[in-house]
Amino acid sequence: MTRMVDWTVYIVACRDGTLYTGVTNDLTKRLNAHNRGCGAKYTKTRLPVSLLAFRDGFTKSQALQLEYKVKQQRRENKAKFLGIFVFPCDIGVKGNDHEHDNQ
Repeated sequence: MTRMVDWTVYIVACRDGTLYTGVTNDLTKRLNAHNRGCGAKYTKTRLPVSLLAFRDGFTKSQALQLEYKVKQQRRENKAKFLGIFVFPCDIGVKGNDHEHDNQ
């Protein structure tokens, strides 16, 4: 069962160089879904995706609020605004390093 503060805000880099920002309560499962083409309509045609940054420990409401704030940032500030970097990421997700964020 998901605890109230198990929500994560994440940024993935897409194959075409764009960024996508989202929220999830299971980061590994969500990233694997993205890379199977089942994650989000935006990333489906931009595979593979690679985790660029994430921040966890939020309620769903807090995560959605932070996601909105990240999406308001200029591209070059998105990961910095999120505050935690992951280079490279190895949490069981397959993909290459590249960067839409529903910018």
